[in-house]
Amino acid sequence: MAAPEPRVIRLLMELRRQGVSDTRVLAAIERTPRELFVADLFLDQAWENRALPIDCGQTVSQPLVVGLMTQELEVGERMKVLEIGTGSGYQSAVLAQLCRRLYTIERHRGLLKQADERFRQLRIHNITHKIGDGWKGWREQAPFDRIIVTAAAPVIPPDLAEQLKVGGIMVIPVGDVAGLDQELLKVTRLETGLQVRRFLPVRFVPLVQGMPPEG
Repeated sequence: MAAPEPRVIRLLMELRRQGVSDTRVLAAIERTPRELFVADLFLDQAWENRALPIDCGQTVSQPLVVGLMTQELEVGERMKVLEIGTGSGYQSAVLAQLCRRLYTIERHRGLLKQADERFRQLRIHNITHKIGDGWKGWREQAPFDRIIVTAAAPVIPPDLAEQLKVGGIMVIPVGDVAGLDQELLKVTRLETGLQVRRFLPVRFVPLVQGMPPEG
């Protein structure tokens, strides 16, 4: 196997310095060609630790945020994971290497089509996707061991909490959807309710309810 490029090594070292210590997560990020998930205009920045714009007013998340969210999710190789917000498919491609089956929902048809083409190009076969309203989750496939949400909600969506297994973990940005005061939450479902821990201030696009006109 070819040695990683210097820009890849630099990014991985930066992620380690900033708290991404899980070797499985770092290896998945190293193996995921981020240049495939960014617009041509930003190819020179593909391996920099920054969020980049994609179609439909969305973004491909900063690698540090992808790494920390994935690490907090504590994904096991036999787990069934739900992702809300496929976007470019970058976070999906990282997660798919760590779990048994990833279910991902996107409300923008164009984004999902592009992501599916990338999954095919990378020969990722354990992702199932659909167009849908992320607030509602994917009830037909519930319950899930893990849920990750890649857009900010003002509150934890009740349907998603219900679709999480007891003992399961959800990672979700919650707060002001204008992006001024958001935090990543690690939500664990217990027999007695939800246990919530805040772990990182962030700025995500809003988790929009319903479907866009083309949906």
